[in-house]
Amino acid sequence: MGRTGPVAAGESSGSVVRRILLGSQLRRLRDSRGITREAAGYSIRASESKISRMELGRVSFKARDVEDLLTLYGVTDEAERDALLGLAREANVAGWWHSYGDVLPGWFQTYIGLEGAASLIRVYEVQFVHGLLQTEAYAHAVVTRGMGAAPAVEIDRRVALRLERQKALVSERAPHLHAVLDEAALRRPYGDREVMRGQLRHLIEMSEQPNVTLQVMPFSFGGHAGESGSFTMLRFPESDLSDIVYLEQLTSALYLDKAEEVAQYEKAMVRLHEDSPGPEESRDLLRGLLQLT
Repeated sequence: MGRTGPVAAGESSGSVVRRILLGSQLRRLRDSRGITREAAGYSIRASESKISRMELGRVSFKARDVEDLLTLYGVTDEAERDALLGLAREANVAGWWHSYGDVLPGWFQTYIGLEGAASLIRVYEVQFVHGLLQTEAYAHAVVTRGMGAAPAVEIDRRVALRLERQKALVSERAPHLHAVLDEAALRRPYGDREVMRGQLRHLIEMSEQPNVTLQVMPFSFGGHAGESGSFTMLRFPESDLSDIVYLEQLTSALYLDKAEEVAQYEKAMVRLHEDSPGPEESRDLLRGLLQLT
């Protein structure tokens, strides 16, 4: 997949992953036949760039296009064709966040889908508490700070979307969340004193959940492996889908899955886990900050 840009709206968590899987399989089939993207595009009355976007999982799939490509690639086995066409249908299922399209940037929709499909979510945050661990009051303060000129109804909808994402942590197929929060994220005030106290209490409670591992990187450690800033790593139950690194920017995001790039972030994440105090000691740090707030 490499570095992806904006994608189509309205996809389910699983559909994002299925779209990427289908795209990678179509790319593999095309490469095995030595067919150029230009030739593949011609066969479905589309451009070379359209084939590229399909293979990167950035666009939805039309059944007819997939059928024509499979024919071009010499896939005649009915079972194989049916499996790939079924994957195409599942990749086009609308997601629960479709109704939030008015306040949801297109580039963030891919992340919500991937986050919802992940079995392991590892994050390092330095600016503020990660969205999956925010209280409603803290989230409202964060969104208000970032979108101060937005109407109150838009701010409320953005907060509601964030709270909806958090339901995945208590679902039947809940992922494991391993979060490293820089002490700066815990000391930087969003909202008033009670908002921050409520957020710290919530973090202590969440850190005791069986599928949540929470560590705090204290100021006292000095320089550490998170020097490049916040990042997220997602792992999926599908064995043929590589880990993805998510890097959020002001008006867009990068999704990295090249092995050499993922490996660098993996090293940084492991170092952060090793260098930060363990979960119990981190809870003690949170309790100490709560007493000071």
